[in-house]
Amino acid sequence: MLRMGRRKEDEQGLSDLELVRRCSEGDVRAQELLYRRWFSYAMSVCIRYTKDEYEAMETVNDSFMKVLGNADQYDGTKAFRAWYGRILVNSAIDNYRRNAKHNFHLPLSDIETTEEEEPQVNAELSAREILALFSQLPDNYKVTFNLFEIEGYSHEEIGQMLGITTSSSRSNLARAKKMLRELYVKNFNPSVRKP
Repeated sequence: MLRMGRRKEDEQGLSDLELVRRCSEGDVRAQELLYRRWFSYAMSVCIRYTKDEYEAMETVNDSFMKVLGNADQYDGTKAFRAWYGRILVNSAIDNYRRNAKHNFHLPLSDIETTEEEEPQVNAELSAREILALFSQLPDNYKVTFNLFEIEGYSHEEIGQMLGITTSSSRSNLARAKKMLRELYVKNFNPSVRKP
């Protein structure tokens, strides 16, 4: 029992670089440890790009297969999180493109126009409530919002990644923000809700 505890302790002390090196050599235990270590982070990224947890899980698994397939290219000069984060986003974009023909695109005319001031934001929203609002966005708005606001890509880069024009990226972002404001008012701002 002491031996088992020591082994687990030793494995947890391994750096990401060492785990990736062992993964590139085919060490199955290192692959499992790396997957477990980064699973929560990977899900937190992928859930923002997908319609549900099942699709997010598929994207996480696809991204991890890319990590294993390219483990020999990780040199440790960048933090593993940054390297893996890029792979996660690219995997999410691949998933989006693969499913683009099935994605729902909301026409601008379907979004209610409001002349109201910016809603007063309740700082008490939980992560679950924020994700619930976010999940109501059409996929093209959700992906554009993530890439621009969270990941920091420019509209030109987003256009190239998604195969859309720069102006479409800007438009998607503006519409996503407008829709999020309206969803917030509808769901969390009782003083502004319509009877």
